[in-house]
Amino acid sequence: MRYDQRIRTLLSDIEAEMRESGLWREHPPDEDALASTAPFAIDRLAFPEWLQWLFLPRMRAVLERGQPLAERCQILPAAEVYFSEFSRPCSRLLELLAELDRLMPTPHAE
Repeated sequence: MRYDQRIRTLLSDIEAEMRESGLWREHPPDEDALASTAPFAIDRLAFPEWLQWLFLPRMRAVLERGQPLAERCQILPAAEVYFSEFSRPCSRLLELLAELDRLMPTPHAE
């Protein structure tokens, strides 16, 4: 499977897992929250909101435009901090985010 297709599949798997675990929201946060410039929009969004409303759409847009992906992702540490206080197990989502982090350092691999 080509690199970009592996990333697309992984993004879809992350979305599916968020939906399955009840983390997916039907209504977006307000525009002010989405305009945050803080890392992971931590000042205005919960981690799952950032993942759903900012990260996944941006990654998909980059892939659609054929632009190069960032060489380092480092999402897993932020996810682990957020979910460490979460009452529901999110191990599958963490596994998917770890896989995404592993794939990102080689954006030109096929």
